[in-house]
Amino acid sequence: MFVSESKQVNIPVTHKLISVRYFIFKHLKSPFMGRSSKGILGDVSGKVGTVVGAKWRGKSYLRSKPETKKNAKRSDTQLAQQAKFSVARTFLHGMKELLEIGYKTTAIGLTGQNKALAHMLKNAIGGTYPDYSITYNKVMVSEGSLHNAFDAKVAAAKEAIQFTWTNNSVVSNAKDSDQILMAAYCPEFNCTVYRIGAARSTGTDTLQLPGFSGRLVHTWVSFISTDGKNIATSLYTGEITVS
Repeated sequence: MFVSESKQVNIPVTHKLISVRYFIFKHLKSPFMGRSSKGILGDVSGKVGTVVGAKWRGKSYLRSKPETKKNAKRSDTQLAQQAKFSVARTFLHGMKELLEIGYKTTAIGLTGQNKALAHMLKNAIGGTYPDYSITYNKVMVSEGSLHNAFDAKVAAAKEAIQFTWTNNSVVSNAKDSDQILMAAYCPEFNCTVYRIGAARSTGTDTLQLPGFSGRLVHTWVSFISTDGKNIATSLYTGEITVS
């Protein structure tokens, strides 16, 4: 079909739609399962042939449909990585809100949870397959350029953890007004408790843990600026049994 220089051919809209659909069926050779909310040039949701349309964090994208191999046997390396991934995901599952705060300034294009997961898989899983475990002193619940505390320590209190530190607001970019971020993880409950609390200048604060009496917890401390735009890389302050 062509248009001469002296004449203009107007093709009915219905014919255009039929032509587009015929092209999709003929060349993709797959059932039409995708959905477009804004016409042929709009966002695509679902599968169209070998292409899959979706949205993530407000952005539309297209990707190739992955090939599936039935009854494919996983290699030892794949099984080991899958086991590490399971350990890390289980641990981080209850930390979503904390990690969104903790990785706010460094998780560019990622969620805080995914940023923490990447770090953990690389640095904080110990042991050999299939007996992997968490290396707690290498876990980071926050990451940033703000100066952390000096001489941070924890002590058990009645259903609580007492955090103490030396005020170092004269060092680097630390300020008196920076607020402490306290976090505690209980392996028995697979539960994390955190709180943004007192100013750096106070040197002490308490994280309440009702119902945790007699339970072992792992603890971390960080500091965050009052405007929330700067945060310190977390410091592991050890494990302790709650009174």
